[in-house]
Amino acid sequence: MLAINAKYVHSALAVWLLGAAVEKYACTPHQVEVIEATIHQSDEEIAGLVAAHCPDVVGVSTYIWNGGKLPEILRLLREMLPSAVFVLGGPEASYNVDFWLERGADYVIEGEGEGKLPALLDALAGDSDAGPITPAGLTNPAAIIEPVGPANPTTHIDPYNHAYLSTLKGKLAYLETSRGCPFRCAFCLSGGYDGLEFTPIETAKDQILKLSHTGVKTIKFVDRTFNCNPARAYDIFEYVISLETNCCFHFEVAADLFDQPTLRLLAAAPPGRIQLEAGLQSFHEPALAAVTRKMNMPKAEENLLTLIKNGNIHIHVDLIAGLPYETLVDFRGSFNRAYMLGAHNLQLGFLKLLHGSTLRKQASQLGIQYHQAPPYEIISSPWLSKNDIHVLKQAENPLRHTYNKSRFLSTLEYVLSVSGQSPFEIYKALGKSIQNHGLSLEIYAGYIYDCLRNIEKVDESELQKHMICDWLTMVRGKNMPQFLRMPDPKRKEAVSAVEKILKRKISREEVAFLPSGESVYIDAVDRDPVTGLYRLYEHI
Repeated sequence: MLAINAKYVHSALAVWLLGAAVEKYACTPHQVEVIEATIHQSDEEIAGLVAAHCPDVVGVSTYIWNGGKLPEILRLLREMLPSAVFVLGGPEASYNVDFWLERGADYVIEGEGEGKLPALLDALAGDSDAGPITPAGLTNPAAIIEPVGPANPTTHIDPYNHAYLSTLKGKLAYLETSRGCPFRCAFCLSGGYDGLEFTPIETAKDQILKLSHTGVKTIKFVDRTFNCNPARAYDIFEYVISLETNCCFHFEVAADLFDQPTLRLLAAAPPGRIQLEAGLQSFHEPALAAVTRKMNMPKAEENLLTLIKNGNIHIHVDLIAGLPYETLVDFRGSFNRAYMLGAHNLQLGFLKLLHGSTLRKQASQLGIQYHQAPPYEIISSPWLSKNDIHVLKQAENPLRHTYNKSRFLSTLEYVLSVSGQSPFEIYKALGKSIQNHGLSLEIYAGYIYDCLRNIEKVDESELQKHMICDWLTMVRGKNMPQFLRMPDPKRKEAVSAVEKILKRKISREEVAFLPSGESVYIDAVDRDPVTGLYRLYEHI
């Protein structure tokens, strides 16, 4: 089975889960090999990795991030493996069956595959007890297969075998403890799921413990709304907080669903133990109503402010640009309101019209134009012109390369405090000045400095001070850019004094001088587990 991930650090839970399902539920023994590649590898290399195993059946997990590569990979594999059977599953295939049948798939498994894939493999092996396969196409039938095994197989399958765990070195580990979502957001596929399934709580805890012993740094829960059952969420939060581990656990949550007991529990979590990602999407009520996004926004804001103030949990919030009825002016308001929450990460995403989503079906009626190739991103709408999208893209670039990477945070805060401009206007100015596409940090810092020093009421000396301090806290082992290097005739004395304070030898990059002549330093072994920044000290 083939998974093509967006990044090397990602791991593909779906193919390992399906492999475990085949082992557990198939009536006929099948040898399953898993291959994980990335979208950054060439089509020829990926096809070669698969062909080297000489498989009889090739299963492929499809998503928006790999959908653009798969037609060519399938073509290559057809040439290399003319007698193989090709089976596709996952969201890209499930909701676009005819497209993939025309491009080389023999079967497309729609929806969940844990029961269907074992039945298909048994049928292909000639097992008469495998269950019916109903053709849904003409020359190349899609597989619509009656599941075998229990009605809800996901709660009984453990994908975390030795082979899977051995692939996790340096990667994220993924864990699913619930499937589906109680909400019906028109832009999402999880909302259309019929029913909500939960893994038994003790099984979930066993899998959490197993993964925490692998040495992975982050375990990411793929549950779409982890805290939709507050009592169950409390139980799992309490469990991961109690573990003796250095793992960080990442959860996608609805911020308005936290109750006071859970907030008190989270306040007691060890710093860096938990990350929370909250999808706000918009503050514009007509846009939220148009996509049936239900959220108590004042409650969500209140809870997020409480969590952020505690300082022990990394908070990530999401916005989606391009929702119906939200203009550029409206979105600017949503952005500024979200930014002022002070979360550690503010993702500015762009609406994607996914196959199978309600909003894609409504796009023509609403007048939304979008790219026909993955990831099906919005081009324009009656509320956002192409130029508006361009402006938002410009603002998103510096947001991604500064704030969301914890870069130049005090600098940005200073400029906002003195300029009187809104966060969106500052990021728009930065993005208009320079788009970062592979620039070195030193060169990018220079562009930031040149842009910000020209903003009204910004004092150049004060700007330099903040950028120097930020550079120390966010970078280790890199010399200060030339434009931030101040005269340092007393460097030896400053370094000696800091070494006495820290009681160890330090590198030159741990001490810097400000325009005022004062020195500052960091302790390079004292990094904040939530922000990832080194703590800054003034030399007295």
